Amino acid sequence: MLGVLQSFLLPSTFMRHLLLTFLLLGSGYAHAGDLPETDWLELMPKSDQKALEAMPEIDHDSPEANGTFTEKGGMKQSKGLPAVMYSTKTVASMNDRNIRLGGYPVPLESDAAGRSTLFFLVPYPGACIHVPPPPPNQLVLVRYPKGLKLEDIYTPLWVTGTLKVEKVSNDLADAAYALDAATVRVVQESDL
Repeated sequence: MLGVLQSFLLPSTFMRHLLLTFLLLGSGYAHAGDLPETDWLELMPKSDQKALEAMPEIDHDSPEANGTFTEKGGMKQSKGLPAVMYSTKTVASMNDRNIRLGGYPVPLESDAAGRSTLFFLVPYPGACIHVPPPPPNQLVLVRYPKGLKLEDIYTPLWVTGTLKVEKVSNDLADAAYALDAATVRVVQESDL
């Protein structure tokens, strides 16, 4: 299913790289800790998954292609996309679940030492830069008061904590989930 989601959201040159990335991330889940992997598609109701499978390819000639994701509204969906791309539908059984989720950061706030304490986690690198952003039910707001020094948004992370069904809307994006992180760490080669 991840490949289906990616094929609709990403140009084919990115798909190969992303598929490889997720295969590598997926192989690391077995080594990263006690919690089983939570797949991004588990956050999306079956009806949305079916809608994605039936969706035509998205035009990637959009404002996001100019890298405007850090500007006000830069991660919000532009008008005219299929309805599933605006979906805030959630999976109720995911509420209050302790999960481990792999993804990529979109930093929002940092502490005085420059560590990211609040960020969106997205399912693939470069989300919102070259393509329309993921639907809100594929964006997770991560709260991590300890903070983590991030080198760039292409750094894959493991995030573990309690997931909440919580609609979040700010100037940058809308999300359908929030996660109070117990641990956040960069995926290491030894995880693979």
